Amino acid sequence: MSVRTRKNVALIIESSRSYGRSLLRGIAQFSRTKGNWSLLHEEMTIDATLPSWLADAKVDGIIARLDNHIITPLRGLDIPIVDVRCRRNYTGIPQVETDDRAVARLVFEHLWQRGFRRFAFCGYRGAHFSEIRLSSFREMVSAANCPLSVYETDGATEAALTTIERSGLVDVKPLSEWLSRLSPPTGLFVCNDIRGQQALNACRKLRISVPDDLGVIGVDDDDAICPLSDPPLSSVRPDAERIGYRAAEILAESMNGKAPSIDTEYIPPTGVAQRLSTRVIAVEDRDVAQACRFIREHAGTGINVGDVVKLSRLSRRQLERRFRLALNRTPHQEITIAQIARVKELLVDTDLPLEQLAPLAGYDYKERLSAVFKRETGETPGTFRRHSQERGSQ
Repeated sequence: MSVRTRKNVALIIESSRSYGRSLLRGIAQFSRTKGNWSLLHEEMTIDATLPSWLADAKVDGIIARLDNHIITPLRGLDIPIVDVRCRRNYTGIPQVETDDRAVARLVFEHLWQRGFRRFAFCGYRGAHFSEIRLSSFREMVSAANCPLSVYETDGATEAALTTIERSGLVDVKPLSEWLSRLSPPTGLFVCNDIRGQQALNACRKLRISVPDDLGVIGVDDDDAICPLSDPPLSSVRPDAERIGYRAAEILAESMNGKAPSIDTEYIPPTGVAQRLSTRVIAVEDRDVAQACRFIREHAGTGINVGDVVKLSRLSRRQLERRFRLALNRTPHQEITIAQIARVKELLVDTDLPLEQLAPLAGYDYKERLSAVFKRETGETPGTFRRHSQERGSQ
């Protein structure tokens, strides 16, 4: 019986970002189930130089986030390569990439469904993914006959991505001036989560209300950046694991002598991870928007409609009427919606029993919480928590 020799596959992919880690998981899945490879990888950033061990590692194939500073030495190895960055086209090297047009479509639909009819884009000039996303987003906004405002930090096309992203840290003044000129409510598409965090930091200093005045959504669903943003950043989830898996399939075929396709394969994103930065229904009525923000921020304290009226410059009757015109519901219903949203967060993010959870969501008794939750959602808090855990383990 002949023993199949294991292939040595080098992975020149950053582990410093959520996207890169997902690529690595997809490649590892293929290797475990189909490839039986020996995977060679070390911790690195996206623009790192090649690891010193590569030249002597007797590598059979490479999956890399290619750029100009590493392409020449990799070509010199004369082995199959698959590119999962796709910043540029390299002759003879197959590529697998996120479908950025589909990303822009998801962002537009997400903001549109939340009532935004004014749009903005914040990105990096010189970053290929940012420019593609802007171009596609512009087409969709134009087709909807809506206004679009654009801000891009200057960056050289040949510059490293980390250098381009750092430039967003030193343009705070012009970015802030642009943000201040946006008319509320506006839906803002930021080219990636790093840019989103930069924009949200500026909004906080300017006291721009997010999401009531500015709904913000990024791309990559980075598991560190999004939750740490203030407020937590909604983001498009790319299917990086599938990209990694598909790149591994293509590399396996190439190492077995099959000529790769020269066309780039585009993998659509999986959806939107909604967080507080877009958890809103955009309304033109600023009084209603202010009341909704108060409700969202204080629903867990047990507020009632009277508390909302005290904040507002409107009478109770006027507030009720304006809520119905803007949202087709009452302030009381809005409070219930906000409280149920808070309950869901606590059920998913904590293991607190209902006795401890109820007062954090504005309820004095767990029985009252359970009754309202069942009425509004159709299931008990316990069932909701169990179903959420099952979805998270899949």
